[in-house]
Amino acid sequence: MDPILVGILGIVILLCTLFFLGMPVGFAMAIVGFCGYCYIINIKAGLGMLSTEIWNQFSKYGFTVIPLFIFMGQVAFYSGVNERLYNVAYKWIGHIRGGLAMATILACAAFAAICGSNAATAATMTAVAYPQMKRYNYSSLLSTGTIACGSTLGVVIPPSVVLIIIGLSTGLSIAKLFYGALVAGLILCSFLILGVYFVCKIHPEWGPAGEESTWKERIVALPGSTEMLILFLAVMIGLYLGVFTPTEAGAVGSFLALIIALVQRTLSWKGFVASVLDTLRVSAMVIMIVTGAVIFGKFLAVTRIPFLVASWAASLPVPGIVIIGIIFVIYIIGGMVMDALALLLITIPIFYPVVEKLGYDPLWFSIEVTVITTLGAVTPPVAATAYVVGGMARDVKLEEIFKGVIYLIPTYVAAVLVMMAFPKLITFLPNLVK
Repeated sequence: MDPILVGILGIVILLCTLFFLGMPVGFAMAIVGFCGYCYIINIKAGLGMLSTEIWNQFSKYGFTVIPLFIFMGQVAFYSGVNERLYNVAYKWIGHIRGGLAMATILACAAFAAICGSNAATAATMTAVAYPQMKRYNYSSLLSTGTIACGSTLGVVIPPSVVLIIIGLSTGLSIAKLFYGALVAGLILCSFLILGVYFVCKIHPEWGPAGEESTWKERIVALPGSTEMLILFLAVMIGLYLGVFTPTEAGAVGSFLALIIALVQRTLSWKGFVASVLDTLRVSAMVIMIVTGAVIFGKFLAVTRIPFLVASWAASLPVPGIVIIGIIFVIYIIGGMVMDALALLLITIPIFYPVVEKLGYDPLWFSIEVTVITTLGAVTPPVAATAYVVGGMARDVKLEEIFKGVIYLIPTYVAAVLVMMAFPKLITFLPNLVK
């Protein structure tokens, strides 16, 4: 059978395996990729590829950055940083119409800066923010939709495991990806807040104003954001100045998170053990997804599909921006049916050469598709954050959560279009990094 047909069949089998059998995406990619590789070449070469590629990938020093940043986020989670961040945001803007929802988005952004996980941010904000919005008679549709969408900032605002994996896969500077994604995250966060504002303009009864805090209460609440600022600035400034590598930044962040939690006595022994176990679980999941993607990527490489797609796209008699738009639509659709990290790992080897041939900045492209695939976290059938919110806010039907999400989807589109129209917004800060 022709290798191209084998490649197409492999992709179809992968999708069927994911949706009908419910197999974890990392194992599905590894099995399909290995079998396809063996079919095209031979089983001996397949076994050699399996051992060599896994060793080459995970013997790299750079991969230690993954558990370090995850551990930093878990320590922050179990030491209660999330509740203090939400309190600060609420004191400052909770008194305006829709202010609690806006405060939730800001708290999601702040927590994302030290967590980097959609699911953790969704779980945290549902536990902290949903009861408060319910108490102030906020519409459950607006409340849960806001939490689900705000939680997607976890993979955009650095430090982000997804950005780290992209950097390791493409050779792009992780520090530059972080700085570009920082701007992208702030743009998306701003548009989400604007989205809440306009929703409350249309449906004012959905987001009634909360109690107004005094200036004294607002100032007193500010120290609650100190831990986040220390961690975030330590990581970002250290990377910017070249004081340490991304891996060392993860170690510094983890160490500081532990010191802050110990000094403030906000992390119990039980919480510490839970943070270690969660770090191991999430790290193992990420590593398995990367392993599967590497094996599946090798299979696609021998089918030559990535190179043919790149050549075909680059030769289309249309402007480059049209091709980029088509690629983005593919990512939007793919994000709806596949885990964002797995989707990026499979597709970047295909589309990365296309972007380079068209003369677009690969760093800008990487950050754009990261933002676009966050849509998959709130749109079915994947909709990871929506399911987390639905699992914790048991009095709200999943249909209502998705309705709330629909009102905020235009904000993602607006953010992506702004970054397409003004790519220097994304590349300006990274170009200053050494």
